[in-house]
Amino acid sequence: MGAGHGHVLYRESDSPVHRLPPEVKIVAMVVFTIAVVATPRAAFWAFGAYAVLVAVVAALARVGPRWLLSRALIELPFVLFAVALPFLGSGDRVEVLGLRLSEDGLHGAWNILAKGTLGVLASLLLAATTTTRDLIVGLDRLHCPQVLTQIATFMLRYLDVLVGEARRMRVARISRGDDPRFLWQLRGFAAGIGALFLRAFERGERVYLAMLSRGYTGRMPAVWQGEGAASVGQWLVAATVPVLAVSVAATAVVLS
Repeated sequence: MGAGHGHVLYRESDSPVHRLPPEVKIVAMVVFTIAVVATPRAAFWAFGAYAVLVAVVAALARVGPRWLLSRALIELPFVLFAVALPFLGSGDRVEVLGLRLSEDGLHGAWNILAKGTLGVLASLLLAATTTTRDLIVGLDRLHCPQVLTQIATFMLRYLDVLVGEARRMRVARISRGDDPRFLWQLRGFAAGIGALFLRAFERGERVYLAMLSRGYTGRMPAVWQGEGAASVGQWLVAATVPVLAVSVAATAVVLS
């Protein structure tokens, strides 16, 4: 973990959002998402306000709308489900562009699209401004259960090793004439998966024994106590967006 690991969503920059400690960004994203989910679906103006907040944070983080929207396509299955709701929903029907659609289905589709899209965009902004290693450090500083942070740490540290091992096994298999592209060739592929699992298990056992010999007691170092933890001022700066989001949600609930 000392070398640091990036990920495909992280965008290197020196923006104010990038410089914030990871724990404050995690809390801000979670509180913002909760506020969005708690907003009544009929409060259309509130979702416009949330979109403005996301756009402001993206501008401060120097993350372009094209990058955000292209990565947001991950929610496409939910979009397809939402599009089907007006046709499959029950209750009163309204005519839209010559089609008789369910009124409840239209509200449900809007609810899924608006809240899902805002949640995905908030998560993408967190991923774009925080490395995977810093995310784990932030979770540890927030006193996330050690077993979870340790599993994530080891997964991050050795994922590239396992991917490289799988790649070498695939090259060796193909060089011996076995290229499982058809159903009747899946036996070789399944055997490779089993061998990779056994190698990963054996490697994990060796790593664990090596850690024990170096004084590992079942807990990772308490990095949340170390240098780089968020100051009061940084917490206050990061609280701007979630506080505004909670205010918008509370107003929407009262007005509804």
